[in-house]
Amino acid sequence: MNGGFVFPRSLLVTLMRILGLDPGTATTGYGIIDAAEDGRLTAVSFGAILTPAHTPMPQRLQTIQQELQQLLRQYQPDTVGIEEVFFGRNITTAITVGQARGVLLVTLANAGLSIGEYSPPKIKEAVTGYGKADKAQVQLMVRNLLDLEETPRPDDAADGLAVAITHYQYQRHAALYDS
Repeated sequence: MNGGFVFPRSLLVTLMRILGLDPGTATTGYGIIDAAEDGRLTAVSFGAILTPAHTPMPQRLQTIQQELQQLLRQYQPDTVGIEEVFFGRNITTAITVGQARGVLLVTLANAGLSIGEYSPPKIKEAVTGYGKADKAQVQLMVRNLLDLEETPRPDDAADGLAVAITHYQYQRHAALYDS
């Protein structure tokens, strides 16, 4: 793992701990937030799971699984949000991201965690209010929503935090309509 910034646990009563994941075979971004009863969100940790470029795919996927298992043991999230695969012009990239996503999903399912899946436009809309926001706008809002002094690095870590924020928003919305 790379990054691994850790923030002290909030003094507020934590309602939910959320892990957000931005899948990739070279870099899987993650962000962990605590949601307090008053709706305040606090960054707990963020960073990236990195795999070396010339490592064979089975070993890369194994590393992703092992690092995710370590994050789950260390931070014990209550629920997880994960970004869906975006099919752009590069189908090869989409396939490899899909492989990483599959490893993440099965690892999370084996851990018994509830999982929310979100498309890039849904994430952008939940974080910025605009489904076509650019990366800089998303990063700025992540920084503002979590009251961070600096934009999380690498970009994949900021994306992981954005997924966690999105998952919180959707969970909160669902809870309002379930009551």
